[in-house]
Amino acid sequence: MAGNAAVLEDGSTLSRLDRGLEKIEIRLALVSGLAVFGLMLLAVLSVGGRNLINKPVPGYVDWIELAMPLIAFMGVSYTQRLGGHIRMDILIGKLKGRLLWTAELISVLVMLILVFFLIWGSWAHFARSFDWAAPLWSRDSTIDIRLPLWPAKLLAPIAFGVLACRLALQVWAYSRAIVTGAQNPIAVPLPLSAAELAAEEARHVSALDEETR
Repeated sequence: MAGNAAVLEDGSTLSRLDRGLEKIEIRLALVSGLAVFGLMLLAVLSVGGRNLINKPVPGYVDWIELAMPLIAFMGVSYTQRLGGHIRMDILIGKLKGRLLWTAELISVLVMLILVFFLIWGSWAHFARSFDWAAPLWSRDSTIDIRLPLWPAKLLAPIAFGVLACRLALQVWAYSRAIVTGAQNPIAVPLPLSAAELAAEEARHVSALDEETR
């Protein structure tokens, strides 16, 4: 489906960095989607095995535990690029021009500071779990089938690191918009009106129809 925001592009360095980071974000979001699909198949196998031969998938809960970071974190940066996170637009939606970009810049800076703390904390959490000298390089593991937990814990700082890069690009973009007074800055999500959103949905559906012919 089409998103509820548009991200403009041009030939500037900022836009090239935005598009390059988007490729990474799309791949991470794809991995997240595949993880959800994999867990769905695992659930079918586990429930089917329990009902048919009284033998569910061993360590089913353990695999879910390892997959949770994939589902929870891998798509967060791509969603930020598209402006898809929950936000309060009652006040922000009434602002225009430099005032709007200043408010957006402040909110993105606050998020960036918070994400830096999350990177620091999640990396420390991973470091406590990882040990070169331990079996499977892990100091802790899941309860049932003893899967090492450090790969799952490593995913959080990786995902937050990509999100930090996205927020840094948006800080650059909003700062540039404030300086230049641009009405439609690049590399940031710009909300679409109802008519624009309907047109985007129509273009998206038309493209899908052409691909299936």
